[in-house]
Amino acid sequence: MNRIALPASTAATRKLLTELQRQSFDYFVTETNPANGLVRDKTAGAGWPASIAAVGMALTCYPIAVERGFMPRVDAIARTLATLRFFAASEQSEAPTATGYKGFYYHFLDMETGARARDCELSSIDTALLIAGVLATVEYFAGDDQQEREIRELGDLLYRRVDWQWMRRRKRLLCHGWKPGKGFLRWHWEGYDEALILYVLALGSPTYPIERDSYDAWAASYEWKTIYGIEYLYAGPLFIHQMSHVWLDTRGIRDHAMRAHDLDYFENSRRATLVQQRYAIENPLGFPEYDALHWGISACDGPGPGTRKIGGVQRKFYDYTARAVPYGPDDGTLAPWAVAASLPFAPEIVLPTIAHYQAMDLHEDRSCGFKPSFSTVFHQARGGCVRWVSPYHFGIDKGPAIIMADNYLHDFVWRLMRGSACIRAGLLRAGFDGGWLEQQ
Repeated sequence: MNRIALPASTAATRKLLTELQRQSFDYFVTETNPANGLVRDKTAGAGWPASIAAVGMALTCYPIAVERGFMPRVDAIARTLATLRFFAASEQSEAPTATGYKGFYYHFLDMETGARARDCELSSIDTALLIAGVLATVEYFAGDDQQEREIRELGDLLYRRVDWQWMRRRKRLLCHGWKPGKGFLRWHWEGYDEALILYVLALGSPTYPIERDSYDAWAASYEWKTIYGIEYLYAGPLFIHQMSHVWLDTRGIRDHAMRAHDLDYFENSRRATLVQQRYAIENPLGFPEYDALHWGISACDGPGPGTRKIGGVQRKFYDYTARAVPYGPDDGTLAPWAVAASLPFAPEIVLPTIAHYQAMDLHEDRSCGFKPSFSTVFHQARGGCVRWVSPYHFGIDKGPAIIMADNYLHDFVWRLMRGSACIRAGLLRAGFDGGWLEQQ
């Protein structure tokens, strides 16, 4: 397997990234309920619900923490077992207060009881991110002792229980989700988005696999664009080019769409990352700090909603939304975590930006790493005020930054997932070939 080359200053690079990982991992230590493994969506205090996607990130990060010396293996096993036991025993029914149904789970869960929270949907994509984390633990905890065997048994149970076929609706596409008493949502996963991991897991299922036609329907509406002279499979928010790739090593493997364009998804994500920086350099909306070291536009918290007149320009600000390049929305809010999650794709531009963001005074302390987002312009309203920085940390921000740094430095999670028979089966059924898929 070809490794990603480190820059010349390897020792400094490792120190920078390992410290970023260690700081960010504190989130999963402080924001997890050790009794059931549920991870709070964001640092909003008691009463804020858990995110099942953040749980999937935590499960993936525990093996990293063991390997890098952030957590003893015995503690990682205890946390992993608590999580898997909870989900295995949780209520699966049509009741509006259940934890899940048909093997899927609700987007948000009560941190203490694990019951559905905030009238949310049974989420297909968030369940996929959870199951991806489950499969990572199955591959890592391969020992013969009773606890590690139980991890593998529970992980297998959870994956086998997901009825992917049930979630397939219009045009055989996978639906975004379902609500008790209301039924399936009207939105479906169609066109290039973060659902690559969802389709791969659904295709690879040993119990309820979907067919290839669902994947082809998802990819049928791909949009290819040339922006700043760079041709790539388009998606505006940076996280779309990262989220599935946290677990999927797409270097050198191709499906039909990528073969037709002589690309792979790894190179596509690299090009999307380059477009992001180029957009900031071109700075078409005239934000005061955008440049080669200030970029990263993605889903993140923001200073809105609201409108402010700044420097004679009426600007609209958003709260949490998926910001995008180059067509917007863009309100001058940047997400350092999104840059870190692009590390394997374009280290030559990501590493200097990470170092710059680490040096910025974006928070009082580094207990959970740098804050997820800040505004380059909001503070210039009303005669100037303190720079707006998100007051929260988010689990789904911390996970990709930790995992992608490890993929870059050690090829670790990607190596684990290359060993998963389910992942391999899903990729093959989607029509991928080449690269590591052809190696035994």
